[in-house]
Amino acid sequence: MRFIPVDTTGALVMVAQEPRPKLKDRRTGEMALDTETGAPLMTLDVTFVANGQADILALTVPQPGIPEGLAPGTLVALTKLVARPWENEFNGQKRSGIAFRAEAVTATMPLAFAGAQA
Repeated sequence: MRFIPVDTTGALVMVAQEPRPKLKDRRTGEMALDTETGAPLMTLDVTFVANGQADILALTVPQPGIPEGLAPGTLVALTKLVARPWENEFNGQKRSGIAFRAEAVTATMPLAFAGAQA
């Protein structure tokens, strides 16, 4: 499957929801693991603002790439963000979308400090 690099230069990225475990199977609660490293995967929702538009993205990030204490409103930088188109069929219905994955997330400045400098 093709991975498309996403340029975050000039974008404002802010945590929208605290990180949570990414589940492989919602029925059993089994966590998803990185296929290369075996690290647990996390889901992190961020607000991504670029070119005058804002979107909420659900990112998949290996657990070691997420620092402690990421709270809503924290400005972050994303390391090696990629987009991957996907498509599947379930019960005769086709679904498709774009999955986003980053290698790591780095807090750049809490929201309270960003507002004070504006």
